[in-house]
Amino acid sequence: MKITIRQEEPKDYTAVSELIEEAFRNEAYSDHKEHFLVKRLRKSDTFIPELSMVAEVEGTIVGHILLTRISIVNGEHRFPSLALAPVSVKPAFQGKGIGSQLIREAHSIAKALGYSSIVLLGHENYYPRFGYELTDKYNIRLPFDAPKENCMILPLSENALTGVTGMVEYPKEFYQ
Repeated sequence: MKITIRQEEPKDYTAVSELIEEAFRNEAYSDHKEHFLVKRLRKSDTFIPELSMVAEVEGTIVGHILLTRISIVNGEHRFPSLALAPVSVKPAFQGKGIGSQLIREAHSIAKALGYSSIVLLGHENYYPRFGYELTDKYNIRLPFDAPKENCMILPLSENALTGVTGMVEYPKEFYQ
């Protein structure tokens, strides 16, 4: 199976929305509104077109990933970072490495664009294989109650998180 990863285009929005809704439909730890979050984030100033990507198999979109700008705030210090939310794969294509390819490509592009870290709230057994560590390790907190094993961060280069501590600040679109 040949998987093509490319930047999402406006013509993909409907297919991506349907894909995200389908991917999270039966997910227990979901509010089932991820497709609305993506729609809001695309219109925000935190949106980075190069970090909204789709995976295609034979011309059909089967996966999507989105990383948007966030900050880690400690007093008057603001450290730029990214939020990975969400990554979605059509149920029929899950377990075939599509999500992994999307994640690795997103990491590569984020690093090339000069970002130093990526924050996420996700499955504790899945994301560590990509280098994610507990935010707790760096004294970085998320602004809502979540099990600490699901709150993770990835430094995109050695020492990227040296001196970075504080509270993650998500854009308002995450709360609407």
